[in-house]
Parts: sequence; C-alpha cells; structure tokens
Amino acid sequence: MATATATAKRRIRNNPLRATILLTVVGYGLVLGTFLLDLPIYPDLTNAQVNVFSSVIALINATTTVFLAAGWYWIRNGEVKKHRLAMVTAFALILLFLVVYLIRVGGGGTKSFVGPDLVRTVYLLMLAIHILLSIVAVPLVLYALLLGLTHTPAELRQTAHARVGRFAAGSWLLSLVLGVVTYLLLDHVYSYEFSWLVVG
Repeated sequence: MATATATAKRRIRNNPLRATILLTVVGYGLVLGTFLLDLPIYPDLTNAQVNVFSSVIALINATTTVFLAAGWYWIRNGEVKKHRLAMVTAFALILLFLVVYLIRVGGGGTKSFVGPDLVRTVYLLMLAIHILLSIVAVPLVLYALLLGLTHTPAELRQTAHARVGRFAAGSWLLSLVLGVVTYLLLDHVYSYEFSWLVVG
C-alpha cells in the first residue's frame, strides 16, 4: 500500500498537469452528469430538505472562505505549515460541498429567484460570475494543490505554485463570497420557486 501511494505521488509530482486534467474531467463529469442525466443515485428530497441542504452549502462555503483567507494571510507572512493546513482544509471542505450540492440538485432540483426585476438581474449576474469563477477555479486549485502536496516548500519556489495559487485563491474566494450572497438573497431576503431538473 505504501509503495502504491509513493508511486502515485511520484507520478503526480512528475506530471501534475495530467493529474489536474484527469481530476478536473472527473469533477466536471459528476456535475454535468447530475444536471444532464437522470442518475438514479440520489435520494428524493422534499422542499424542506432542499432548504436544509442549501443552508448547509452556504455554511460550508462561508467556512471555506475563512480557511482560504487565513491560508492567504499565512503564506504572505511566511507561515508555510499553517498555509498548507488551511488550504488542504479548504479543499476538503469543497469536496464536502460537492457531495452535498450534487445530492441537493440530483435529489431535489433547483430554486428560481423571485423578486423585483432589477434585483433579479443583479442576482443572476452574481450567480453567473459565481458559476463561471467556480468552473475556472477547479483546474487552478487542483494544480496548485497537487504541486503543494508533492513538493517541499523549497522545491515549490521552482514551480508555478505561487503564481497559479494566487489566481486559484482569488477566483475561488470571489466565487465563494458570491455564492453566499446569492444564497442569502434567494433564501432569506427575497423568495424562490422550486424547479425540477428536466431531462430530454
């Protein structure tokens, strides 16, 4: 087992881009499969359960934001071990988010914003930016994380970890903040209607 782990780590270390592409395709595949296919793997959720899942997602995103901001602060102050712990924790939280999000969407559909036209336009713009940034952030986050987990701090100086990490953390942070704001607008400030996934 230890040999297999060492071999996998060496492969990722030698070709982090290939591992990033593979993991990105798997992640996108899970999300697109949930939206486009009627996968019988999700439990049927009531509207009340969808609301609970939405709140859990917002809590996960808010917590992830705190860890990301802390990780950014710590690396700027040279505290590498704390930075690494914060970023790995943020990534673990985002994996938890993915599981909860897929169950919510796959088992309970989605919510449509109901509110004044101007606010709805702002909401949809923020939601679009949130989604776009989350799509862009996935490969950047994975690449920076894989480099960070397979190289020593001294070795990382010779890689694109810091440069990619800045873009990854920036896009990820903004996406998370917008996600929490859109949740608050949808679930607490204005209103919504439930809509179900329609599979062709």
